[in-house]
Amino acid sequence: MIGLHEIYIVGGLFFAACALFGAFDRGNPRRWLNFLFWGGLATSFLAGDHLGDVGNGVLVLGLVAVGAIGLGRGTPKTTSPEERRERAERRGARLLIPALVIPATVLVGTLLFKHLTIGDVPLVESRHATLVSLTLGVLLALALCYAWLRPGSVAPLQEGRRLLDAVGWAAILPQMLASLGAVFALGGVGQAVGTLIGEWLPLDGPFLAVLAYCVGMALFTIIMGNAYAAFPVMTAAVGLPLVVLKFGGDPAVMGAIGMLSGFCGTLMTPMAANFNIVPAVLLELKDRNGVIKAQIPTALPLLAINIALMYLLAFR
Repeated sequence: MIGLHEIYIVGGLFFAACALFGAFDRGNPRRWLNFLFWGGLATSFLAGDHLGDVGNGVLVLGLVAVGAIGLGRGTPKTTSPEERRERAERRGARLLIPALVIPATVLVGTLLFKHLTIGDVPLVESRHATLVSLTLGVLLALALCYAWLRPGSVAPLQEGRRLLDAVGWAAILPQMLASLGAVFALGGVGQAVGTLIGEWLPLDGPFLAVLAYCVGMALFTIIMGNAYAAFPVMTAAVGLPLVVLKFGGDPAVMGAIGMLSGFCGTLMTPMAANFNIVPAVLLELKDRNGVIKAQIPTALPLLAINIALMYLLAFR
């Protein structure tokens, strides 16, 4: 049965390759820190099941320490911006084909894998069908690129390393913050927040509960930088006890629109560094908060629309 274990192997091998290439890149004065960071992440993917909770915790602390010092940027052996521009102009819109292979595979795989079995054993774990399909789509797109564009044998790895060096530690920020949200939920932060909200706000109607939940999702996302981190906290505090259990709201609508409300917060926070700060750095903007300032006029109306949609759809 194919599941998360196989997905982690694919990801772990990629990060291990980036770590090894980085270690031999003398153009990066911090190449050994770069190696330690991506090598540590590869170890987590490939051997995390065998390290135990304490081992994984120590590994995460090590990643944080190395990331805080700085990874530096290497000089991967890849094409120049001018060469990439020339090749893109020559092939035109056809270059989108490999990219479109990925969502097409995800769609087909998500619908198909749940029904494929070998004997009585499912080929793919049903709860991970989408992630398996995404990984398969990436591999198929990569195979198509090799067959069509005929790059060097390690060109995709070097290009991947180039992007990782550009983004740095922020590449794994969403996963780290989502894990933090799970820790907060297990620690009872959601219940504590729910108690405070119940004491200070008169949530005696479904609209006020929806308002508190959606605005809370946005605010917690602004603080924590990731809607996945805010979701378990605010759902335990307001979503489930009030919107669903007290006022009878649809949990599917609550969860879906609640996440969209959190994403509105993502648009307005520097804590979401991989979305809002890294693009400003890559584009060499003078104002590092320029992306956030441009997104706020969109984020606030979207949050208001999400509040209205949840109120109208969750209690039908």
